[in-house]
Amino acid sequence: MMGQRKSDPQLFNYAVNLEKRVRANHPLRRVKAAIDLSFVREEVAHCYGKNGNESVAPEVILKMMFLLFFDDIASERELMEVIEERLDYLWFLDYGLDEKVPDHSVLSKARARWGKEVFESLFIRTVAQCVDAGLVDGKKLHVDASLIEADAAKESVIKAAPSLIAALKQAYRATESKLEETSTPESYEAVNDRMMSQSDPDAACVRQGGGQSRPRYKHHRVIDDSKGVITAIETTPGSIAENKKLLGLVDQHEKNTNCQAQIVIADRKYGTTENFVECQARGITTHMGDAGIKAHSGHDHTILSDEAFAYDRVANIYRCPAGQILRPRRMHPVRRTIEYKAPATVCAGCLLRPQCTRSSHGRTVQRHEKQAALDVARAQAHSLAARLDRRRRHHLMERSFADAANNHHFKRARWRRLWRQQIQDYLIAAIQNVRILLANQNPKKSAAAALSSLILRAKMPTLLHC
Repeated sequence: MMGQRKSDPQLFNYAVNLEKRVRANHPLRRVKAAIDLSFVREEVAHCYGKNGNESVAPEVILKMMFLLFFDDIASERELMEVIEERLDYLWFLDYGLDEKVPDHSVLSKARARWGKEVFESLFIRTVAQCVDAGLVDGKKLHVDASLIEADAAKESVIKAAPSLIAALKQAYRATESKLEETSTPESYEAVNDRMMSQSDPDAACVRQGGGQSRPRYKHHRVIDDSKGVITAIETTPGSIAENKKLLGLVDQHEKNTNCQAQIVIADRKYGTTENFVECQARGITTHMGDAGIKAHSGHDHTILSDEAFAYDRVANIYRCPAGQILRPRRMHPVRRTIEYKAPATVCAGCLLRPQCTRSSHGRTVQRHEKQAALDVARAQAHSLAARLDRRRRHHLMERSFADAANNHHFKRARWRRLWRQQIQDYLIAAIQNVRILLANQNPKKSAAAALSSLILRAKMPTLLHC
């Protein structure tokens, strides 16, 4: 007999069990088993009073924000609509079929009440779990940064004198980009000092490639060499230079992993004199590109380089190819370099002058106050091992950034202002670490361990009686 499907709606159904409706190998089932989000209750307890209406459980709110980026839902409104339709989402949130899903405004109010610290704690916990699982070596780390489009149109950008822009940023309580942390020399007027987005004043107007200046943030990231686990991140306005954040990221990596960094791998943007010297002081091998090569690439190659001058460590002098002596003259207060100079009269009568200098004051040579450490760092940077590590870094970093962009809404800000962008980046990095954790779990080994545990528990009474 052919069956017929009845379309009458069931008003009451007490036999639905969401635990049975979600398949055993569902990704969210593995996520729920791997991470414990109940820590958020203690973290945000100070944000709630003891009287008044009862709020949505903090762990449920955090799970909703997790889902927002885990499956890259287009908006928070759409997330709330999708939750009602999907049994796996209801199961993950510990909701029943008849429970009412809260309004999307619950999420924005929670972010404003909690701040970014809760999400930073979530990220650090995922790093700790990866360390405990043996997925982090901690000794060799890769560093890079990526620009993120702010949630602000080009039409929201206004141009004015730097003094007026500074006053507007102060009125908006915008995050200021310190000159010493940017790549703009003091002798130039920074573009972001003359431009500001009214929609998101925290985002600095910077240019990417040959395009126009747009409001952007910059995401700085550290990846461990072993499995690509993200161990440290920092989000700044787009005008902040990458090299200014290297040492802070190394400190954060060591704190989060509880492991001393031994090798740092980065491109030539990070290979500045300051970073080379400081890494050597910390005992860190520098497999970074050398920014000095790029700086000297535009120089006149017909002029003798500083390497052509021989340094006498005992006498603290330089000897030029003509045999003349250059003595220390003064130290630059910012670059921390000592200037060695030959007398102008000596240089004026030298036969090698056309190949040595075009200055009427004579030839000078700059030497860093810690030149010996700088030489060691640059030798490490130009080694074969460093070139191989930078090639591997390019693969690891691009894969990490591409995964975040393709699957978790990384390249454009969902919300406005820096602290909200930091929340977004913490969530995305935490989710990527969770996925790495799950990808490196052995289901058969886990099942065998669980079976052994059950057998051991069953034998416990017998063992106690022996």
